[in-house]
Amino acid sequence: MNASSSSVMEPTVGVLGGMGPLAGATLALRIVELTRAARDQEHIAVVLVNDPHVPDRSAARTEGGQSPLPAMLRGVETLVSAGVDCVVVPCNTAHLWFDQLQAACPKPILHIVDSVIHDLRRQGVSGGEIGVLGTPATLRLGLYQDRLAASGYQALIPGQDEIQSLLVPAIAAVKANRIEDAYPLVVQAIESLERRGARAIVLGCTELPLAVPHDRRPGLGIVLTDSIDALALQAIEWVGRRIEACSA
Repeated sequence: MNASSSSVMEPTVGVLGGMGPLAGATLALRIVELTRAARDQEHIAVVLVNDPHVPDRSAARTEGGQSPLPAMLRGVETLVSAGVDCVVVPCNTAHLWFDQLQAACPKPILHIVDSVIHDLRRQGVSGGEIGVLGTPATLRLGLYQDRLAASGYQALIPGQDEIQSLLVPAIAAVKANRIEDAYPLVVQAIESLERRGARAIVLGCTELPLAVPHDRRPGLGIVLTDSIDALALQAIEWVGRRIEACSA
């Protein structure tokens, strides 16, 4: 998508980040890297609020921890005040509060699971069993399962032992900037779901794509959908459609 237009005010994408900080910063970077542009002025305007003090989303849902919603609403308000035209949230677990966020936001919020489903189809996976990796709250509370089922897929979820022994420490390692420590744990989780029949794997926590560098993915031999890249691509497409609609 070429975001350039000489006569139309181009939309601005707001990124509600900080959950974790590297995921928010990476999404802003991937919007730049995945946009087809030849010069600065052909890129998409992005406003990033990267607040690392949002309370832990999984703890709020599974352990009775402090709700992250007030902090997320403040971030949304900051983005809207800055003039953004749509909002993206690079945290899968935060989407457990999606309805409340959208109700309080006058601008559209692009849903990360819908973006992943779109990316599965873009990669030629139109149905079947899809392995989903994520936080304990995301997996336990079914963030992906219902939406995947409504789109013709069947979700495969890791067992509780794998969630605790592989995914939880992998996500913690990325949050602590120990990327290399996370990689073998995530690969074990991917391989386990592949053995169970998964046609593709959703990296359904935005720390997980950071644990599996792009140059190492082809060697895994299975389709991966990266929830950061999927959301970035959806934002780029949304901007393109908005420009076309305003130009018509």
